[in-house]
Amino acid sequence: MISKEAGFSQSSVLSDRLGSIDALRGFVMILMLVDHMRETFYLHAQVSDPVDALTTSPELFYTRLTSAICAPVFIWLTGLSAWLYSQKHSKTETSKFLLKRGIFLVFLELTLIVFLWAGKYPPDMFFLQVIWCIGLCMILLAGLIFLPPLALILLAVSIVAGHNLLSGFRVEEGASFYVLWAVLYQREVLEVGSIVFRTSYPVLPWVGVIALGYSAGPWFSNGSSPVERQRKLATYGVVGLFLFFIVRYLNFYGDSPWIAGEEAATTLMSFLSLTKYPSSFLFNLSMISLGLLLLVLFEKFQDRKVSQVMSDFGAAPMFFYAFHLAVLKIIYTIAYSIYGPSDGTYLSFPSVGYIWLASAVMVLALYIPTRWFAKYKQAHKHVEWLRYF
Repeated sequence: MISKEAGFSQSSVLSDRLGSIDALRGFVMILMLVDHMRETFYLHAQVSDPVDALTTSPELFYTRLTSAICAPVFIWLTGLSAWLYSQKHSKTETSKFLLKRGIFLVFLELTLIVFLWAGKYPPDMFFLQVIWCIGLCMILLAGLIFLPPLALILLAVSIVAGHNLLSGFRVEEGASFYVLWAVLYQREVLEVGSIVFRTSYPVLPWVGVIALGYSAGPWFSNGSSPVERQRKLATYGVVGLFLFFIVRYLNFYGDSPWIAGEEAATTLMSFLSLTKYPSSFLFNLSMISLGLLLLVLFEKFQDRKVSQVMSDFGAAPMFFYAFHLAVLKIIYTIAYSIYGPSDGTYLSFPSVGYIWLASAVMVLALYIPTRWFAKYKQAHKHVEWLRYF
């Protein structure tokens, strides 16, 4: 028996719901590729965090800004996906899966991902980046899901909105909990014997983000109305952006203060320059709000070709992440061996426009293998290890 809500069959609701999630995930992954192209072929013009509006060119600033949405939306979707998984499994089974996958991602960051970034193993420094961060968030979420739903929501909102109150608190090297605090909130270089680590992605704010994603799960239940879900997503998205602009304009909390420059363009760049490491309240508020609105669009236009292409990328996220890093490293190594350095010790594109052009070409090249793996994964759901990719 097929139930219907707002003109949608239950199977249609399920397909649209999951398709839009994959489409949004694929969209932010492509923007991530653009940023990684920048980090590979435009590293001579490094950007600070938050990006300095007084010294960074507008084209580089906005190229960097486009990738700001990637981590918040991806980690929010990770929490949402965990809730969807829990609808077919017990809470204990869900917790075990989160724990195992989290440990796997931490291991992957410390081995394959570090190698793909550095081009050698062991590297001079282990940069603990987004895969490490997602892994730790999943490990912590494995315990947090046992909280009552309201308590989890309150905790998530408190972390995301309130953690900037801790921004002035520092733990000095040698003090108790120094390493723990470096992992949670304070970017540091840690030396463990002869091994050097860099806590690039302080985890604490992201724990709030993944918990928010998990808490939003009931909007996506099998019995939910697509119209009602889209209304909620749009409402929270618009209200979130409105709150962002108000708090940012008042310039009193949530991120580094913006400044009024001599030109309107500089002022706007300063206004939009937000802190990612650790991710500020205003950074996550603005990016998650944008993500909610994009999710509405991907669900409304599910049948459009662009949505289907985004879904193919989003259905195999870990495969795409590792594969595109490998391709970037191979291309750069070959190009460097042929042309040598062009800017100091780096081989660089002559302008920012080449970042976008090269990224478009690479997206086209990676589409077929990523779609193949996504279909292979879908056809072999019984294979346990494929779940992790």
